[in-house]
Amino acid sequence: MDTYVLNKSRLFTAASVALVVTAMTFAIRANLLGPLGEEFGLSLSEIGEIASAAFWGFTVSMLIGGAICDVVGIRLMYWIAFLGHILGLILTILSVGYWSLFLSTLLVGLANGFIESASYTMVSSMYTNEKAKKINDWHIWFPMGIVIGGVIAYGCTLLDLGWKIQMAVMIPPTLVYGFMFLGQKFPKSERVTMGVSTSEMIRACFGPLFIFMVFCMLLTGATELGTNQWIAELLSAVGVPSILLLVFINGIMAIGRYNAGAILKRTSSTGLLFFSAVFSFIGLQWLGLAQGYVSFLAAGVFAVGICFFWPTMIGFVSENIPKSGPLGLSIMGSVGLLSTALIMPIFGRVYESQLSNAIPQGANYQEMLKAEVGSYNHNILNEAKVIAGSDTLMYASILPAILILAFGILFFVRKKRRTMAPKQI
Repeated sequence: MDTYVLNKSRLFTAASVALVVTAMTFAIRANLLGPLGEEFGLSLSEIGEIASAAFWGFTVSMLIGGAICDVVGIRLMYWIAFLGHILGLILTILSVGYWSLFLSTLLVGLANGFIESASYTMVSSMYTNEKAKKINDWHIWFPMGIVIGGVIAYGCTLLDLGWKIQMAVMIPPTLVYGFMFLGQKFPKSERVTMGVSTSEMIRACFGPLFIFMVFCMLLTGATELGTNQWIAELLSAVGVPSILLLVFINGIMAIGRYNAGAILKRTSSTGLLFFSAVFSFIGLQWLGLAQGYVSFLAAGVFAVGICFFWPTMIGFVSENIPKSGPLGLSIMGSVGLLSTALIMPIFGRVYESQLSNAIPQGANYQEMLKAEVGSYNHNILNEAKVIAGSDTLMYASILPAILILAFGILFFVRKKRRTMAPKQI
């Protein structure tokens, strides 16, 4: 008698809670870039390097996870992630400087990567007939986690609870997803059930379409996650609480992903990706020029642009290159995160350079940070931040500009092929 019982609903819910924790680490850390720099005397470049450690860890563990998933199993990958989250959060709270912050952030990033890698494989294996939809449904919880984390971070800031409390609030939901995975059975990957060999999986990851999608993932990942991580700091002086802009962006992203299934019935995934690139470009350009509450309108346009990028890219590869298996999905995810790890310190250097140019000659940046609210130095620094943030967002808009061209080509090439050979996938 087969005693193998798979509780799909519980596994999907547990994976969703784990993704909320993953997203909260992004939102809360984005809110803490400035405070951590002030407390530990870090430069903007050093802050960018610490933030990028999460993406380096994310990238490495996703890539490793895809390669070893069928060997060690989904269960062990989730437990490695759980341990990484708990230890990483505690060590961050106990940090005393640059290296302790960097290493603890790296550990959290490694945990995040194993969550994504295991979940892509698990969700696509449990729901083989509706992969794109279920991946979008699961990925709703990333922007929702950003919203939850952002609201908590904003509340903690208003109550002046300090950055350590903000990090600690992520421990309870981590314990929740760990408990939900306890004692559960896990599915085998779709690649294994299809009988696709390891060599076939590797060959599928070297096909021209897969390589093209990897290139595009470099740019979509940097556009979405790189900008979102810096946006609270880049827009810190536009006249509205910038962390609320981050919450607003991700709230729209969650609504968009919830309706992705209906949208994909009316347009192709390539058409949706092209549409996303156009709106991302317009949104970043507008954000660079907007002031006050008009920033929310610009942020809304940007959110509509980026909300479909990640899950649609993953879903496209899963449906159109199924033989790439867990390795292919993990490569896509890890490349998106690699690009973010690379772009984070670059954004930091660009912002630092633009801020240096905007600050009056001879002024001391560290002294200006300590200036009282409403003082001359404080007002001058805010004006400089507005200019520097605007210029940095303009630079960032180059990424979706390239994607408009890339996805435009993909859309028309695949449309032409469908016209010439209707039965070709």
